[in-house]
Amino acid sequence: MSLPLDTRLEALSSAHALAQGRLGAQDVQAAAEVLERSAARRTLSSQHTVVGFFGATGSGKSTLFNAVAGVEVATASARRPTTSEPLAAIWGEDGSQALLDWLEVRERHVVSQDGHLILLDLPDIDSVSSQHRIIAERLAGMVDVLVWVMDPQKYADQIIHEHFVRPLAGHGAVTLAVLNQADRLRAQDLPQVLADLEKQLRADGLEGVSPLAVSALTGDGVDDLVEAIDEIVRGQEASGQRLAADVRRSAEAMREALGGDESTQVTGKQLDELASGLASAARAEQVADAAAASYRRRAHQRTGWPLVRWLSKRSIDPLARLGLVARDGSSNPDRRTSLPPADAGSVAQADAAVRHFADSVSEGGSESWRGVVRRAARSRREELPDALDQAVARTDLRAGKTSWWWQIANVMQWLALLLLVVGLGWLTLAALAVYFQIPLPPAPSVVGLGIPIPLPTMLVVLGIALGLLVALTTGAIAALAARRERARVLRLLRAAVRDVGERYVADPVRSELQRADDLREVLELAAAP
Repeated sequence: MSLPLDTRLEALSSAHALAQGRLGAQDVQAAAEVLERSAARRTLSSQHTVVGFFGATGSGKSTLFNAVAGVEVATASARRPTTSEPLAAIWGEDGSQALLDWLEVRERHVVSQDGHLILLDLPDIDSVSSQHRIIAERLAGMVDVLVWVMDPQKYADQIIHEHFVRPLAGHGAVTLAVLNQADRLRAQDLPQVLADLEKQLRADGLEGVSPLAVSALTGDGVDDLVEAIDEIVRGQEASGQRLAADVRRSAEAMREALGGDESTQVTGKQLDELASGLASAARAEQVADAAAASYRRRAHQRTGWPLVRWLSKRSIDPLARLGLVARDGSSNPDRRTSLPPADAGSVAQADAAVRHFADSVSEGGSESWRGVVRRAARSRREELPDALDQAVARTDLRAGKTSWWWQIANVMQWLALLLLVVGLGWLTLAALAVYFQIPLPPAPSVVGLGIPIPLPTMLVVLGIALGLLVALTTGAIAALAARRERARVLRLLRAAVRDVGERYVADPVRSELQRADDLREVLELAAAP
């Protein structure tokens, strides 16, 4: 069951509102014209059916018009064009005047007061006068029923097919095709010409429209044409069918302009790719490097040789230098970093990531709609750098956290220092005793490598060796741990950047994707069979 015209018009009206500034101006304007034309036609006589005769020069259109009207209304002549303005033959004058005023048809001839039919004889569609063609094109978009009048010489003329029949192919329910001047063909050739014309009409998109063979001169086939017109008039649905066809045509044009038949959603992979590009503009790699350096610095302060640890405390923490922590290592309360502005390469990389994201989520759509999605993705471009900076500043990097192995290394370093101090003290005491000739018992010895080594000397050697071993070991461990710290911080920053990408890039795009889904829904309703 076909949808009511009211439902279609409401859907097209919604589509027109949704498409504003998002589809091509031509398609949006065409929808507006259909809505305006529909509103106007429905306020006029719904009982009258307006039938327009359209044809090329020499097709015998005016002669056929007179034959159908049953009276000599139009001036027919061998010299064309003779129809310079539309001419109306009216059955049932009451209610027709306002309708003809809307159609801008001034020449009117009342054939009978009975009935509800208006026949229009129109200027040639291939007239040398551009004004004639404009009138024919305008009324082709306004009449209720289209009668394409063709002749054996020009029935395949591309002008009528490409510029008139094909664009209105969806109006098959209110379209008649006539092969006039059939008397000029031999009886054996007529079926082939009709078959060729029907094939051409199908190629134009007019399925189910079989051409009628007519001779306005001899009268053959005229009754069949009159009966076909009467059948349409008796149904009193031609104007509604014509408007419904106009709505479908406009909706289908908008669907084609929109492109993409399925709903599109933003995927996690697309967001990750966007975050990866934005992380460059947020200088996430630079911050991660600073976090790794900060970890190594703090590790040295806790595990380095106790006598030189104070030297590292005089340096500035790399994260503090970027404004991410205070100089004492506490969190930054300013919610701003001291990072330098992103360079041109980083900005370009971020822009490329935004553009790639927009193109990825709008893949399959028309170029005009994809342009809308790109603009949505860049709609908050000016706010993005500051938002990224704040995201980095507000990320809890846990810069003051310690590692369990620091305490073990610290104990080992103090033990090494203790051994060194005890050994050096013992040797110093022994040297002073010799100098002052104070007898002391000999220091115990330890056999190492088969050689007896005095215990004080062994303590010194052990203190130095242990200190070096701990320093080398902790240095290697700190380097590995710093790499893990860098990866951890980079993950945190990318998560923060991803949130910014969601709010400043993905959300505006989602809004447009939802609008596209809404537009597809109402267009599907308007274009329903």
